[in-house]
Amino acid sequence: MVNLTKSQEERAMRLHREAIVVDTHCDTLMQFLPQRRSQVRKLGERSESGHIDLPRMIDGGVTCQTFAMYTGTRPLVPEATLRALQMVDAFHEGIEANEEIVSVTSPGEIVDAKKAGKVTGLLAMEGAEPLMGDIGLLRVFHRLGVRLLSFAWNFRTPFADGLNAKRSESKLPELGVMALEEMDRLGMVFDVSHLCDSNFWDVCGVVKGPFIASHSNCRKLADVSRNLTDDMIRALADHGGVMGLNFEPSFVHKDNATVETLADHVDHVAELVGPEHVGLGSDFDGIDATPKGLEDVSRMPNVTRELVRRDYSDEDVFNILGGNHMRVFEEVLK
Repeated sequence: MVNLTKSQEERAMRLHREAIVVDTHCDTLMQFLPQRRSQVRKLGERSESGHIDLPRMIDGGVTCQTFAMYTGTRPLVPEATLRALQMVDAFHEGIEANEEIVSVTSPGEIVDAKKAGKVTGLLAMEGAEPLMGDIGLLRVFHRLGVRLLSFAWNFRTPFADGLNAKRSESKLPELGVMALEEMDRLGMVFDVSHLCDSNFWDVCGVVKGPFIASHSNCRKLADVSRNLTDDMIRALADHGGVMGLNFEPSFVHKDNATVETLADHVDHVAELVGPEHVGLGSDFDGIDATPKGLEDVSRMPNVTRELVRRDYSDEDVFNILGGNHMRVFEEVLK
């Protein structure tokens, strides 16, 4: 647990209150699918299970929570579009039922909500299975509010290869390149988390502007394929991008995942390319365990406490908590 002096604690809490705190990945929408509603977990009600609900988001000082739609449970998912639409519906139902949270599609709306003391929700798609290989459906989901998109989870889609489909060491297919061009036209943020390494490098060659790794850590500190190598982090930074740190324990440290060892990844990115390229991407409700000190979203202030303990400047703390991702949103979202 983070131990601070009184002045450090006061500074950490002031910074956390003032910051726009952005988390670029959670899997909470899966909990609200029609077949799961018997579990009586609702966005607006505090729960003893899982990691995220609105009361705990407010406790944790989160300004913008990105809610991902995940459907890639296997290589071919005929029901993916249905599941994604059900999650879009659950997202908007939950927001309409709670005045403390609003849906957003632009950075200006996030700033306005912060001023009004409200939490915001941003829609993302984790894996392009719901698009069924059709760029027209990309436009449809954009109209429904989706602003972040990755092309694959761990399997192959018509747009890209995920980590479990890396044997071919291929480039993006033509459809993937066309989809990236359409995302640029529409104003959508591309997410490289879960892409196989060869596809990551092809994205770097195709995309000119910033992209993100919404929930990935440093492979140098935790040697798992879902994390980024130092060269990948440099390439991400060269594009003006940001990596959102994942709270999955095995991605943090092989046997001692804590808020402190998560902050070691912040240090590593900061030393490698600067603190302007790292943020938060918890993966809450998509992971079975969490680092000690980050048991659910209400514990987010512990990240700020640890950054203060490590003597990060006020500007760096603001940027790591959300300013870096806001910079990408301001450049990409339209």
